Amino acid sequence: MLRQQASACRALGSTLYGDLLIHAADDVLAGGPTADVLAGHMAARIASAMPLRMLAGAHAVALSGRAPELAAFYPSAGGTASPGPGSADAWAALRRTLAGQRDVIRSWLDRPPQTNEVGRAAALLGGLRHIAAEAALPIRLVEIGASAGLNLRADYFCVPGDAGRFGDPSSPVILTGGWQGEPPPAAEVTIVARTGGDLRPLDPASPDGRLTLTAYVWPDQAGRLARLRGALDIAARVPADLRQESATATLARTALAAGSWTVLWHSVFRQYLDPAQRAELAQGVERLAAGATPAGRFAHLSLEQIRTGGCPVTLTTWPGGRQRVLGTAPAHGTPVTWGAAP
Repeated sequence: MLRQQASACRALGSTLYGDLLIHAADDVLAGGPTADVLAGHMAARIASAMPLRMLAGAHAVALSGRAPELAAFYPSAGGTASPGPGSADAWAALRRTLAGQRDVIRSWLDRPPQTNEVGRAAALLGGLRHIAAEAALPIRLVEIGASAGLNLRADYFCVPGDAGRFGDPSSPVILTGGWQGEPPPAAEVTIVARTGGDLRPLDPASPDGRLTLTAYVWPDQAGRLARLRGALDIAARVPADLRQESATATLARTALAAGSWTVLWHSVFRQYLDPAQRAELAQGVERLAAGATPAGRFAHLSLEQIRTGGCPVTLTTWPGGRQRVLGTAPAHGTPVTWGAAP
């Protein structure tokens, strides 16, 4: 799992994490501190992203000032030191942090990743334009697995570029290069309600919530960090209804409303559900779909990983049950290539 995650980190632009995870895999085989930290979790499913949970715990320790030696190699924590060839110097610091902060880092292994990746809003915004083009109605946005609810405020973000534009260029969140290919239709998106649920929702205004979200950003990815900090600023002034509940509970309290779209949205979330929970999600969608009318419409929009690679942007709208793949994107959401087959 560590080696597979290393390849994924490199593919998504983090050489540092790619290197550190290869060292960590070797350390597991040698019975080092990594093996001690991961003890009891060796049989976890790949979809659980256990390596990222471990790295987030170490990142949080560095960000909070309890591992200055490691922080020196993490730009996110103000570090400027060179990680060394193959990130060997950074690995030495991480290995000592894993040994010295074992219990703190292990506490991160029992909770699912709370990335709340802001880049995935590029897919949401394009999908909302397709929905608004189908029927020009205001949108009531519902998100399951919403984490801190940052993407519930996506209409306050900006997507610049030639493949269509969205939002105010002065926004603190600029999704540079967010759209490629044939742009989504230039329909006006008006969000009139924002609600979501998560088993462990984070408060984007609290120090602990901000630390947790920052810890899941890879420390050498300045663009992701800047988007996150901008989204936190927006969340501080744009309210959203975020509740501690399961996806099933969120769907159970959702009802369609005349004169609007109800849009159910989720991104890189389904992998954390077991088969029974996936069935409950499908049943909740079916219930809402059955009640859709031309006056009170329903849409299901998602960005989810598939086994063959990439994340298709999938949209189904009711009445009618019209399903289509709008485009595809990497796991962090940008760029979305519209019209591309997954």
